[in-house]
Amino acid sequence: MAHERIEVDLPLAKVYELLCNPVHFPKFLHRIEKVEKVNSQTFNYKTTIGGEEFQWTTNIIDNLRNTRFAWITINGNLNQTGTIRFTPLNNGSKTRVDISLDYRTFFGEADEDLAAFIDGLPEQLVKDLQTFKNLAESDTFKDEEITEPIEAVKEVTA
Repeated sequence: MAHERIEVDLPLAKVYELLCNPVHFPKFLHRIEKVEKVNSQTFNYKTTIGGEEFQWTTNIIDNLRNTRFAWITINGNLNQTGTIRFTPLNNGSKTRVDISLDYRTFFGEADEDLAAFIDGLPEQLVKDLQTFKNLAESDTFKDEEITEPIEAVKEVTA
């Protein structure tokens, strides 16, 4: 589990707009390769760890506009949960973003590569939030290209 926070020099509504769509997560969460929207509440994710492909499907469980956004894994071969909280600062001219992110295996102990991926989460999340801040404040977040095209990610049943 990792929990990090960062202050972004943008109003809360703008920051919320940028972070409430998981399809954009690969722009700043560098360890997620692809996210595809299935419907308004469901998203398919994909990444590769140690040469092994991991796919999982999440459902949004909390979407309180300008306050909180959260999701849980409903199936796949990697379990990811996350919560993003938004707090206005400086009379609304800045926003504090608090992100909690967790990865776990569904079955048994993680192999060496997956364990390193999970153990490195706190350090990587600091870098990822800085990437988000830089993209958001430079107004290039929506222009940022995802390095690979988003394609259908087959659903994996647990």
